[in-house]
Amino acid sequence: QVQLVESGGGSVQAGGSLRVSCLASGRTFSIYNMGWFRQAPGNEREFVATIDQSGSTTAYADSVKGRFTISRDNFKNTIALQMNSLKPDDTAVYYCAAGWGNIETKGAVDYWGQGTQVTVSL
Repeated sequence: QVQLVESGGGSVQAGGSLRVSCLASGRTFSIYNMGWFRQAPGNEREFVATIDQSGSTTAYADSVKGRFTISRDNFKNTIALQMNSLKPDDTAVYYCAAGWGNIETKGAVDYWGQGTQVTVSL
């Protein structure tokens, strides 16, 4: 069992940066692939980024590639998402996710955090 708690959301103007983090409970954190999804009002929850168990392999949605960077620290049981050059379209609730397999799809996620709001204004 893994519990995920996000932090670091907030409001920023377009072009600015934010960093969201996720703290995982449990001693088995390093065996999970981790990632971030987001959900804007009226939209489906969508994949943002994922990172493998060792932190050596990452993947990003096309909409955030080159602007967002995912990282993890297996000693601190944390992952982070550094978001640069933010756009109003990035406004959403951002969810931390953990799973055994490829978690680029919602169905493969085993554990979800409660979400943190990111708002980008013009």
